[in-house]
Amino acid sequence: MKFMRIGAVGAETPAVLDENGIARDLSEIVSDIGPETLPYLETRMAPLTLSDLPEVPIHGARIGAPFARPRNVWCIGLNYSDHAAEAGMPVPTEPILFTKSGSTVCGPNDPILKSPSMTKLDWEVELGVVIGKAALEIGPDAAMDHVFGYTVVNDVSERAWQLERGGQWSKGKGYPHFCPAGPLLVTRDELGDPGDLAMRLSVNGQTFQNGSTRTMIFPVAEIVHYLSQFCLLEPGDLICTGTPPGVGMGQSPQRYLDIGDEVVLSVSGLGEQKQTVIASEKRS
Repeated sequence: MKFMRIGAVGAETPAVLDENGIARDLSEIVSDIGPETLPYLETRMAPLTLSDLPEVPIHGARIGAPFARPRNVWCIGLNYSDHAAEAGMPVPTEPILFTKSGSTVCGPNDPILKSPSMTKLDWEVELGVVIGKAALEIGPDAAMDHVFGYTVVNDVSERAWQLERGGQWSKGKGYPHFCPAGPLLVTRDELGDPGDLAMRLSVNGQTFQNGSTRTMIFPVAEIVHYLSQFCLLEPGDLICTGTPPGVGMGQSPQRYLDIGDEVVLSVSGLGEQKQTVIASEKRS
């Protein structure tokens, strides 16, 4: 199944796509798609005839993240062998873990926010994994049983904050709108093997990233198993699994985002995102 959330920020309608690609309203079935409902969502869906559900108009509507704000956003750094080479860093022997704030999650086409103090704003197309049931110290063979599905993520990064300000990577990863997600949340059975998915990202029409999940160092099952040894993975948690080569920091000369730039990214089977960089505003 392919799930979406459609509508204004904070008022998104949960929806599922039927066999004809028409969005069907789930608001009478579940209050939302997120941490509270993912554990039983597929069970609720099983007896339904999707064509009997009301249609949700998509044309001209805002597409939200396909799940409500997660409790946790876990991220894996340098998880592609060719990206590690691009960065001039050794291939990790264990997954590199950092986190993003839940406030970074936004709709797939919502703008990327650029603060005046940002100087090295970068992009990263990633496969996002959404947890369906809690996992703590699970074995590798059980890992995929805890995955609900997959989505597209742009792990937006401010490299100067990440690498030149000391401390942890999370500093350059946590600004609002630094984690566009969606448009779809595709269930594990619907997508199939996550280990052979094409990934693309362009800026202003120029392709920078053209990779595949084939070059992942740590595949999805290993990531879920590994994280569960240290963290309680909860329903609705998002795991950003790393990016292939082609980020702005890896260009020669380096290429970073500025106001007005348009970023388009996709992962096969999961849809496309499109964001424009705009100036951020202080919030009181």
